[in-house]
Amino acid sequence: MHANTESTLPTGPESAPEQQYQHKTPFQLAFDRFRKNKLAVISVFVLLTIVIICTAAPLLTSQDPVKTDVMNIEQGASNEHILGTNGQGQDNFSRLLYGGRISLIVGFSAMFFTLVIGVLLGSIAGYYGGKIDSIIMRGADIMLMLPFLVLVLTIIAVIDKVTIGLFVTIIALTSWPNLTRIIRATYLSLREQEFVLGARAIGASDIRIIFKHFIPNAIGPIIVNATLMMATYIIVESGLSFIGFGIPQPTPTWGNMISEAQNIRILRNNPEAWIPPGLAILITVLSINFIGDGLRDAFNPKSNRR
Repeated sequence: MHANTESTLPTGPESAPEQQYQHKTPFQLAFDRFRKNKLAVISVFVLLTIVIICTAAPLLTSQDPVKTDVMNIEQGASNEHILGTNGQGQDNFSRLLYGGRISLIVGFSAMFFTLVIGVLLGSIAGYYGGKIDSIIMRGADIMLMLPFLVLVLTIIAVIDKVTIGLFVTIIALTSWPNLTRIIRATYLSLREQEFVLGARAIGASDIRIIFKHFIPNAIGPIIVNATLMMATYIIVESGLSFIGFGIPQPTPTWGNMISEAQNIRILRNNPEAWIPPGLAILITVLSINFIGDGLRDAFNPKSNRR
């Protein structure tokens, strides 16, 4: 009898998934996993809808969000003022839309500049190590010892006038240590990998190694943390504006709108003045957090294995 010499490798439909995964990049695999997360995908559409509505504010309302009307103070909903007016006679609906612009801009801008600082310092500390790493990490430790909100409140309290740009700068300069530590830890695990040693052996510059090998391998944690930071900063802006330490009046923000409705009379008689901005903050932050959770699962290296 002759031994069976047929190949034992899987053929037909059973081998198709394996071949499919072999021809996909890590980003394609991450996208496939992300789109299977229905809650994250729905959250993307919800967030895009909020962004589009706030961006199209001039097309959706003709009311000036900062124009006062002493003849229509604390008015209820009407045809002219869909959500009524606040204590200065300003239209709540227009302030909701334009306030969404400010809140989203603050959240995105603070996240972006925090990313720039955190990735830059984390890259330097993780790649070069030694005294530079020690100095940066001691600075991060000192910043982390100070309560974030207390530090921000202290800085804002000594400033005469807080602008949007200044507010974003304060947030970014006080919240970089966590991201810096994450990037540093990622770089330390990559620094002695064979592909990095090979790049150094052929004479690749430090900048090329960082941008060609380190940052692409750290892009997962960067994207996930960027998403979650944006949600955090929207909450921070709303909370600080609520207690009077955020973006000053009459600039509309969701936090300012809730702050305007602290009067017990408005809380009882004009719920349309504070429920919409509260729901806007809730839905926006939840959407961003769900997206962040989906990205975390999508970029999980263990998910690349079958």
